[in-house]
Amino acid sequence: MTQRHWIAIATFGSAALMLGALGFQFLGGFHPCKLCYWQRYPHVVAIVIGAIALWMPNRLLILLGALSAAVTGGFGVYHAGVEWKWWEGPTTCTSGDISGMSTDALFDQIMNAPLTRCDDIVWQLAGLSMAGWNAILSFVLVGCWLMALRRA
Repeated sequence: MTQRHWIAIATFGSAALMLGALGFQFLGGFHPCKLCYWQRYPHVVAIVIGAIALWMPNRLLILLGALSAAVTGGFGVYHAGVEWKWWEGPTTCTSGDISGMSTDALFDQIMNAPLTRCDDIVWQLAGLSMAGWNAILSFVLVGCWLMALRRA
C-alpha cells in the first residue's frame, strides 16, 4: 500500500472512532464523562492532520498524526485504569459558562445535567469498556501512521 493509503486508513479510523463515540452519545444516550472528552480531542486533531497530509503529505504531519493517535490511546489506557479502579481519576468535573445565569436557571441546569462518572463502565464488549477499545484501536492507528512514515 502507498503512503496515502496508510494516511487515509489512520484518518478515517479516527473519524470512525469519533462517529462511534458520537453515536453512543446521541443515539445510545451514553453521556460522556470528562475523560471521554479528553479522548476525543486528539482524534479531532488526527482527522485534521490526516486531511492535510492526504493533500500534502510530509514526515512532520505524519509524525503529528501518530502522536495524536498515541495521546488518545494513552488517555484510553488511563480512563480504562480509572474504570477498573487501578488508579484514581480526576476529582474535578467540567461545566460550561454560567455567567449571566440566574440562580434558579443555574440550579435547573445542574439538576437536569446528565451525570456520568469517569470510574463507571457504562458499556463493554468482550470485557473491554469503550475506553479500553479506544486505547487498542488508537494504538493500531499509531501503527498505520508509522506505516505511512515508512513509505515516505
